[in-house]
Amino acid sequence: PALTLRPTGTTVVMGPNGAGKSLLLRLMHGLIRPSAGEILIGGKPLSPEQCKAQALVFQKPVLLRRSAVANIDFVLKARGKDRSRCRDLLDRVDLAALADRPARRLSGGEQQRLAIARALATEPDTLFLDEPTASLDPESVQAIEGIVAAAAQDGVRIIFVTHDVQQARRLADDVVFLSNGRVAEEASAAAFFNGPETDVARAYLSGHLDRLVET
Repeated sequence: PALTLRPTGTTVVMGPNGAGKSLLLRLMHGLIRPSAGEILIGGKPLSPEQCKAQALVFQKPVLLRRSAVANIDFVLKARGKDRSRCRDLLDRVDLAALADRPARRLSGGEQQRLAIARALATEPDTLFLDEPTASLDPESVQAIEGIVAAAAQDGVRIIFVTHDVQQARRLADDVVFLSNGRVAEEASAAAFFNGPETDVARAYLSGHLDRLVET
């Protein structure tokens, strides 16, 4: 079935392991091509220019072997952006005090915050986040959720993949639930969490499918 996302707000993508969540993000970001159908933005097929207006943060950050501030500066320079924004971007993710520290020496949560700052440096219309808080401590999770919520308030379209039902409740304006590579449900957060329509979604929310790997 077709999937239509609103142009604003935060969409949380959920589903059992192997349901296709990461694949969906890569399709929407243009990293891979669909085997059938097409992806439209504003009624037009996804183009390289539209992909440049997006940013993707992976579960495991891929950072340069440079300082935190140099990671930001590299992106700003490559995109022709104002390089004086480096410190402001680091301050936005509470890393200004660690600006000169090598990125690889940051903690896991700090590295992920740096990856998000680097993504925001491109001034994206849409920010994709693929389980950015997986395996992080509660304090880091809270910090990243705050950064994401602030970006959404600033008008950045957020597409957020998570396995954490409570996190989804905190962040989502609407939910896309995948099962076996298909969209099983698409609804507002209130409608989905108060009354999921499919058996698989109900089982997932009850915790019965947390460890299910679909084939």
